[in-house]
Amino acid sequence: MTTATQPRRAAPAPPPRPKKTTQARTRRREAIALVMPSLIPILVLSVAPLVIGIVLAFTDTRLVRHPDFGFAGIDNFVRLGGNSLFWDSLRIGLIWTVGVTVLQLAAAMGLALLLNSGLKLQGLTRVLALIPWAMPPVVVAIMWQMIYSANGGPLNAFLGSIGLPDGINWLGDFNTALPAVIVVGVWVGMPQTTVTLLAGLQQIPAELHEAAAVDGAGAWRRFTAVTWPSMRPIVSSITSLNFIWNFNSFSLVYVLTAGGPGGKTMVPVLFVYLEAFKNREIGYAAAMGLVLVIVVVALLAIYLRSQFRGDRPERGR
Repeated sequence: MTTATQPRRAAPAPPPRPKKTTQARTRRREAIALVMPSLIPILVLSVAPLVIGIVLAFTDTRLVRHPDFGFAGIDNFVRLGGNSLFWDSLRIGLIWTVGVTVLQLAAAMGLALLLNSGLKLQGLTRVLALIPWAMPPVVVAIMWQMIYSANGGPLNAFLGSIGLPDGINWLGDFNTALPAVIVVGVWVGMPQTTVTLLAGLQQIPAELHEAAAVDGAGAWRRFTAVTWPSMRPIVSSITSLNFIWNFNSFSLVYVLTAGGPGGKTMVPVLFVYLEAFKNREIGYAAAMGLVLVIVVVALLAIYLRSQFRGDRPERGR
């Protein structure tokens, strides 16, 4: 008795891939393709130099014709701990940075409030306010050198016309050099801060100010109860950026005073530059740069943490 052979069953087809998974992969690839053009310059121009600087900080590299890359361990940092000139420049740099950042914020907030108040010729005023931002730092420094000149400078001429001492060497005197440079730094950076704050002010609903005015709040009360709370995230962001930019300021101070007189305006970035390219101590200068990065990150972390902590709602409410 013969048995009929049964037909062989075909292997089951694999289940189709979920559409969501395919779409997620496609979106991920598109996102990577969009980010890569901006990510590559960041990696090449920012991340790579930072990594190289960290490596050089642990070497005794010198800027010579045939440099030797010898591992020095923490010798550069031990040597840096006893360098009083570097720590003095760090103190001067913090005074410069905090002074410029705070005064920039105060002046820019006042100017932004003025521009947002509906005064006449707003367009022209905004253009004039942006002029310092459009000028190269070297040109700004040369212009302010002429203004501060002890021999017939406009500032001393004005002081003499109103009966005040007119022979002050603003950039050459130990007591006036740093405040004079801080004024220039505020003047240069104020336009950018003003534009940012003005954009934030224009996003505050007018109904909030109207409601506060109906309740009898004056101008200062409306600023503290409505404007400032609404502007706190923007103020935190622009203050953090200004702190970084001002701490890393180099060309303005270099052209104005070159760190003088007597090191009274020797900001740390300028000190590192002179150590690297004048004394040719590349490894030692890299160690200084690494310390500066750590200091800036630590200060910003403390500042931002305090800001975010103030924005959190209190428990129990």
